[in-house]
Formats: sequence, C-alpha cells, structure tokens
Amino acid sequence: MDEQRQVTAEEETGYGIGAVARRLGVPAPTLRTWNLRYGIGPSRRSPGGHRRYDLGDLRRLEEMNRLIRTGVPAADAAREVLRSGAPPAVPLQDPHGEPPSAASEPRSEIPTVAMLTRAAIMLDSRLVSDWIGVALARRGIVWTWEELVLPVFEMICRRQAETGASIEVEHLFSERVLASLSRLIERPARPVNVRPVLLTCSEEEQHTLPIYALAAALTVDHHVETRMLGARTPHAALADAMRRLGPSAVFVWSQAPATGDPAPLASLPLLRPASHVIVGGPGWWDELPPQVTRVTSFRDALTRIGAALR
Repeated sequence: MDEQRQVTAEEETGYGIGAVARRLGVPAPTLRTWNLRYGIGPSRRSPGGHRRYDLGDLRRLEEMNRLIRTGVPAADAAREVLRSGAPPAVPLQDPHGEPPSAASEPRSEIPTVAMLTRAAIMLDSRLVSDWIGVALARRGIVWTWEELVLPVFEMICRRQAETGASIEVEHLFSERVLASLSRLIERPARPVNVRPVLLTCSEEEQHTLPIYALAAALTVDHHVETRMLGARTPHAALADAMRRLGPSAVFVWSQAPATGDPAPLASLPLLRPASHVIVGGPGWWDELPPQVTRVTSFRDALTRIGAALR
C-alpha cells in the first residue's frame, strides 16, 4: 500500500532524468541529447522549477528507444514519434528492464513503415499480419502495396545490405503479405470480364508478391476474374494455359535481369480474339516483341489490364 502511494505521488509530480534513465535503460546523457536534438524530453516542471517527465514523455521515449534498437536511425525514430502525435498506448518497461512484447501494441491503427518494419525484424508474424490486415481494410490494396509494403521491403533490404543479415526477416514478411493477399483473390460474384486475366512470373522468376497484389486489386477493386500461375512458369506452360483459357490479358512479371529475356514472349500463341500480353518488373530487357506492352508501375498495370477488357 505504501509502495502504491509512492508510485502515485511520483507519477503526479513527474519523473526526474535519473529515474527515467533507470526505467528505460537509456543513459542520462543520451536522454539529454534526444531532448536537445529532437525535442523529445520532459514536458512538466516540478514546484521547484525542475524539468520532469510525465507518463506521456516516458511512452514517447520508450517508443523511440524501441525503434532505435531495431535499427532505425535516431533522427528517423524521433521524426516517427513526433509525427504520430499522441503517445503510443504501449506498456512501459517493467522495473526489471524487460521490454514490452510487440504483441501488446495496438492493432486497430494503420501502422507506419517504421512500426511494421520493427514488427517484421522482431519476427512477430501475428502483429505483421494484424497490421497488414488493418491497412488493407482501411486504406485498400493499392495504398497498402505502394505506401506500406514496398517501403518496408526497402528498409529490410537496406538493412540486409548494411549488416548482411535479415534474410529471415524478408522471408517472414513476404510470407505474411502473401497470406494476406491470397485471401482476397477469389472469383467475384459478378465478374466484369468473360475471359479471365492470366497472371504469372517469367520462367525461373520466384518473386510472386507483385502478381498477387495485382490480382487482389483486380479482384476487390475492379471485380475482375483472374487466374494465377505463380512462380517459375515455363513459357511452354504459359502458352498451353493461354490456349486453354483464352485470356483477355496476360501479365508476366520479371524481378531480375536473369529472368527478363523477352525473346520467348514472341512465341506465345496468337489467339482469336487476341490476348493482350503485358509485362512488368525491373528485370525485363529492352527490345520487347512488338505485340508486348511494358508497364512501369502498379497503377499503370491496372490501367492497361482494364483497357484490355474492353
């Protein structure tokens, strides 16, 4: 009971820098630096005029500390904390210095790139799934892909280049994104197209997420029926699928130059009515066959495929 009264009194008057340093496991000089450089510091004064940290200050500091520990530069972490405005509703470290679990963070809000990257680095698959689901539900597929998923991949790849690690992070994040998108790809109740859209990767190409994102956007946003052939589809298999399905459009993805030789595309069957062959991705070489259209963005792909359905 006396301990409870002591904690309450301390919270009412605020925390000194020594108490905050012990509570967060961050040296006092570092806290002073964060205050001077980034403006993340005490917001209250004691009756004697001393600067004191309140609970909101502590939560901001805890969030900044956790971002930095996952590899985010201090300046970027500070901008993220200040940009979010209100203190994050996460528990502070306990007296023994144990950090809160990422699973305890709120999941009803749309995550920032830094928040989702941190969850992936911590290999918290449940939190990654929850946050991707929230973003898809509240902001849609195109926004989630362009403004969240791709920037997180960029941060993960940058970390790989700098440290030589994080392959496991990329794999976990990819798997969770794929699982979230796959659930959205079903035949629409009333598809706008009679002939399906066929989506596939070039021969030996294993990066499938872009075609899953494209199929999800076509399904949910445009009510287009699609067929997925997936990774490493031989050109002969693609040709056979085209003959059987007679698709209105065929989209082929190449991520790396090793999979981007366009010559085999010239041998794809010429159907009647025609199938519009569209390619996307940074892997494709120049000099595409004349009947093949290249797109350079996600939205461009959606536009070109939509035009092929008319």
